Amino acid sequence: MTDELDAVLAAVGPRLRGLRRRRGATLAAVSEATGIPISTLSRLESGHRKPGLELLLPLAKAYRVPIDELVGAPAEPDPRVPPRPLTRNGMTVIPLTRNPGGLQAFKHIVPAGLTDGREPEPRSHEGYHWLYVLNGHLRVVLGDQDFVLKHGEAAEFDTHLPHWFGNADQRAVEFLSILGPQGERVHIKARYRPG
Repeated sequence: MTDELDAVLAAVGPRLRGLRRRRGATLAAVSEATGIPISTLSRLESGHRKPGLELLLPLAKAYRVPIDELVGAPAEPDPRVPPRPLTRNGMTVIPLTRNPGGLQAFKHIVPAGLTDGREPEPRSHEGYHWLYVLNGHLRVVLGDQDFVLKHGEAAEFDTHLPHWFGNADQRAVEFLSILGPQGERVHIKARYRPG
């Protein structure tokens, strides 16, 4: 911790000198505005004097900057939470939303050949599901149906119906899925009507 603090304090002097020069101010002008002697300002800028609050407060006021800028405080951390990919049974699942109890969106990536020779194991759960294939061919087992969705095709179904997804061929497949609460259905707001 001491090394980190020493590094922060050592950077204050050059930062003060650079700020003063960018403003076109002399040591005498800053001394007059802050009441800090010229010799103290010079020692601060050269790193021969450690800055304390009694010096930083009037300097921040004179330069009209927050003290954080004088000491080079780190910026606030990014509050966004990046989606963390999960791997389940060899399939990568990337959550695109965080909405417990509401609609949840995911991107799925099934590597080439992952489900080759594997017998589908359909499962059911609460909710309603929408699928949209981005790349490749997605094999979908839905109850007694076994079909393939191709690039640009979509499907929707009640998840009480046992279902399973996998590669339809040797290639990788990428698809989006939206899982909604039970009873929620897709609502189409506008339809294309050719003229």
